[in-house]
This record gives sequence, C-alpha cells and structure tokens, in this order.
Amino acid sequence: MGKLLSLLSRDDSNCCAAKSYDVFLDFENAAPTETERAVYDEVERVLRESEVVLDEIQIYRGAGKEIREAIADPSPEVTAKAWAAVLPLVNKLKRCYEHSMELDKIVPKLLGQLVGGKLNPTQHLETQQALVKQLAEILEFVLKFDEYKMKTPAIQNDFSYYRRIVSRQRVDSTENIAGQHGIGQPDVPVLRPRHAHAQGAERGDLKVCQ
Repeated sequence: MGKLLSLLSRDDSNCCAAKSYDVFLDFENAAPTETERAVYDEVERVLRESEVVLDEIQIYRGAGKEIREAIADPSPEVTAKAWAAVLPLVNKLKRCYEHSMELDKIVPKLLGQLVGGKLNPTQHLETQQALVKQLAEILEFVLKFDEYKMKTPAIQNDFSYYRRIVSRQRVDSTENIAGQHGIGQPDVPVLRPRHAHAQGAERGDLKVCQ
C-alpha cells in the first residue's frame, strides 16, 4: 500500500527525491470492471454508512449537563436522569464501533485488489481507478472522523460516565437497560479503544485503516 500511495506524492524541487510518476486519476468517471464489481459494491455499501456515521459525530451533543448534575448530586433520581441521557449517545458510539469493524473487514479485500496480481503500482492506479477512489474515500473518512472526535470531548466524557455507571451499578436496572439497548457490560472494553485510537488516525493507528 505504501508504494501505491507514494506514486501520488512528488517533490519537483528536490533533485534527490524518489522518482515520481504522472498518473491521471479521473475519479469523476471512474467505473469498476466486471472483475472488480463484487468488491466495489461491498465497499460502496460500507462507504454509504460512513456518511451517516460522520453526520452523527459532527452534530454530536453530549450529556454534560446531566452528568455534572449527577456528579454533584449522586442520588438515584438524578443518576437515573443522567443514565437516560447518556445511553442513547453510547448507542451512537456503538454504531461507530460497529462501522469500524465493517471497515476492518473490507479494507483488506480492497487492498488485495489494488496491490495483488501481476500489475505494478502504477498500472493499478491507471487501470483500477474506481477502487483507488474508494480507498481515498476511506482515508478521508478516517481523517474526518479523527478531526470531529478530537473537537468533541463530550464523546469521551459521556463514555467514561457510562463505564462508571455500569461498573458501579449505581442504577438498579443498569444491566437490564443496557441489555435491552444492545450495550451490555461486555461491550465496554472494545468500544473504548476505537475512539482512543482515532486520535492517531493519520499515523495509521486507527484499526480501520491498517
């Protein structure tokens, strides 16, 4: 993959830089071939979901007010109010995690098409532009998700409070409520690393772009 991306970078001012190549990328008219169609359609389905995930993260509004009130007054009534505010938000974060799992599965298939076979990197770029475009869209999603996440500290604050409530079982029906919403305690350890890793997306730390 590194060789593939290196073809897109060039530095004409540096005589000692690695040889660069002129490759015309016509993303507007790029279309998959019949042999690429299966992978292309699968990636396209995941990319459509990426748009929804970005929209949700971009307009994310946390439960900071309810959490502060519950910390100041940890009575069952106030804590239950904070839990009711946090739980739908954690559902959104779980959706982000599930989407990253989808990307984890699809990226190796996409790269298998772009770096495998008898073609060299330049030929892959020239002849498989529909798939190259999809790879670019995935990288764009990762960088945008990272940007929105870092600008939204409420994401980590809400999830930290959720973990605290689940671990302490301060709400009488915590386990039942969590189970009804599909976010039981076993899901907590795997949700958190995804958002923590998003801080290093541009370095390839986010699992969806490995």
